[in-house]
Amino acid sequence: MASFLNKPFCILLLFLIFWNTYAFAQDSAVKGVVKANGNPLPLAHVQIFPGGIGTTSDKDGRFVIEGIPEGTYTLNISSLGYMELNKEIVVQKGKVLALELILIPSMEQLDETVVTGTLKPIKRLESPVPVEVYKPTFFKKNPTASIFEALQNINGVRPQINCNVCNTGDIHINGLEGPYTLVLIDGMPIVSGLGTVYGLSGIPNSLIEQVEIIKGPASTLYGSEAVGGLINIITKNTLEAPTLSLDSFLSGWGEYNLDLGSHINIGESTNLLLGLNYFRYDNPIDNNGDNFTDLTIQDRVSLFQKWTLRRPSNKLLSIAGRFFYEDRWGGEMQWTPEFRGTDEIYGESIYTRRWEFLGKYQLPIEENVLFSASYNDHSQNSVYGDTPYLADQRIGFAQLTWNKPLGRHDLLLGSALRYTYYDDNTTATGNNGGNFIDEVWIPSLFIQDEWIFSKKHSLLTGLRYDYDKRHGAIFTPRLAYRWKFNDNDILRFNAGTGFRVVNLFTEEHAALTGARDVIIAEDLEPEQSVNFNLNYLKKIYSDGGNFIALDASAFYTYFSNAILPDYDTNPNQIIYRNLDGNAISKGLSLNLDFAFANGLKMIVGGTLMDVSNTRDGITQRQILTESYSGTWSISYAIRSMNLSIDYTGNLYGPMRLPLLGELDPRKEFSPLWSIQNIQFTYSGIGDFEIYGGVKNLLNWTPNRGNPFIIARAEDPFDKNVVFDNAGNAVQTPDNPYALTFDPSYVYAPNQGIRGFLGLRYRID
Repeated sequence: MASFLNKPFCILLLFLIFWNTYAFAQDSAVKGVVKANGNPLPLAHVQIFPGGIGTTSDKDGRFVIEGIPEGTYTLNISSLGYMELNKEIVVQKGKVLALELILIPSMEQLDETVVTGTLKPIKRLESPVPVEVYKPTFFKKNPTASIFEALQNINGVRPQINCNVCNTGDIHINGLEGPYTLVLIDGMPIVSGLGTVYGLSGIPNSLIEQVEIIKGPASTLYGSEAVGGLINIITKNTLEAPTLSLDSFLSGWGEYNLDLGSHINIGESTNLLLGLNYFRYDNPIDNNGDNFTDLTIQDRVSLFQKWTLRRPSNKLLSIAGRFFYEDRWGGEMQWTPEFRGTDEIYGESIYTRRWEFLGKYQLPIEENVLFSASYNDHSQNSVYGDTPYLADQRIGFAQLTWNKPLGRHDLLLGSALRYTYYDDNTTATGNNGGNFIDEVWIPSLFIQDEWIFSKKHSLLTGLRYDYDKRHGAIFTPRLAYRWKFNDNDILRFNAGTGFRVVNLFTEEHAALTGARDVIIAEDLEPEQSVNFNLNYLKKIYSDGGNFIALDASAFYTYFSNAILPDYDTNPNQIIYRNLDGNAISKGLSLNLDFAFANGLKMIVGGTLMDVSNTRDGITQRQILTESYSGTWSISYAIRSMNLSIDYTGNLYGPMRLPLLGELDPRKEFSPLWSIQNIQFTYSGIGDFEIYGGVKNLLNWTPNRGNPFIIARAEDPFDKNVVFDNAGNAVQTPDNPYALTFDPSYVYAPNQGIRGFLGLRYRID
């Protein structure tokens, strides 16, 4: 009998325990609503730490997390396009904590992790080196067919077109020419010299995680070419990439661009990232009436593949490769491939093929040791009128780094080896009528120490040693100091030196293939630079959910032994020599980011700069360098209509332009000019986005106010030009300005106003 009574008693007891536990779980909870821009925010991630339990807000922005033990926690709320919110909460037994949480639209990722400044992952706000970070959402505001074009909306960065006919170019940072800018992919210097403009084309935007930019010398970590700054294009982690992404658009000029990206799991330990970019433009247009194409005809394909292998030790192992092929031509409207290399109809035809490989491998040891390597092979077959240009460039790079924290010190030791092979059929590799291959090995050693005094103060010091057999030992020290007054005010001071060894092709693309003769007046020695940069970052929050970020910099760079092209001594020549004097780049830069609770976001930037060189006691402004510039991006989201509007643009002050002599009637300085764009994006159809708009709203082209842009476009082979005994053009009735054919007078794109329409599709 007792046994029988005990059984139901036990059942009743278990039921009561279960009920009390269930009731406790229901009562001890956190619930609330997530809002942004005054509206509920669905699909926001809400997690509680420690413990990691969480949920996602519903269509009304509401969420509930139950069964939380009594205690103090951190509530983390995150959503794509908004700044993360961390809030400390206290959960009491039997209580329900109700919250209203406001997320602020993200400000170009102030809190993103960056690697470029110190060669190791670090929060941007904690980095002693100022690093600017741009996400794909920034570039989507003005969709372009290549990263080269997309950089036009970044303050202090300007894509410079160097040739009116072939439209090749380079990247200027704070007024310094392309050879001073190092371009990296995933931290590897595989884009260099011959391949700069091509390496920046054909990278699928869907595969880009972020673009990091340093303005100022970074030679201590990256060696030669990182004198004026560097651009690091970081591709997505294969684990975080979408399953499928598509982005395609068509412009009113007939340009067509397709980006495809895919993430594939192969087994349990391998992830594959695939990317395809295809661009085609085959509609010759001559709106300025000079019988030359305003925009180069292009047919380009780029394939990208990245493998990431999961190792039992969770150490990194990734391998990536890219193939790039492009056929481009520009010239007289009557040109066809049968005229390639002849002197009947002028055309510039370029066939380009590139292979790129890079890999990263963390050694299977307890210490954090990383081996990185890259290799690229660039082959170019070009004809400029009847002048052939055949070139091959190969760059190999290997680097071993050891990151070792020791108390308040965070040490980074490294060794690198760079191999460069370059050969062409021009004076760059000519030697008394013969030919030699420019082949250089540069071994390097570097050390960096970040000394964290306290939460507010840190000091980074570094030293690099490079050995070039042509120039001997080269040392580049560096210093960076960060003073974090509080979470919203940070002051950084950076000082260091830079160096650049010479690859003549990088100095002037048109120089080796265009209308002017190249004169190398002496054996060119490496350039040296000393740089100072003061940066201040200020964040301001308001009670209404508005946010402002101010990022201001003052910079000064002094160049000795600078290599500058001399266009002025002889209008038919470009003379290269080391500057007997100095060159200086100095200025102020300001970025302002605004995010308002009503959905309005603005990014506004401006730069004032003075880039000059002093030779024989005479100081003049550097050619093709503006004294001031500005950029802006204004976005507004109408969430009730699933519609967003983006208005982007840039503005550039006057630049000194390359004239062909005193009689040249073209303007010596460019006018104030601006390129402005508007885009509308509709996202109310599932995983699709439809976007469209207008580019170059002002229809600005550089022929405004000039009698012509290309000198003697009617006589591109100089058949009717009379020369004197010194090789200078002589004034004649047929040639009243004593000019020769020259397409290098260029400062802005010739492409006028046009509409565009595109479609995006994404499956996560």
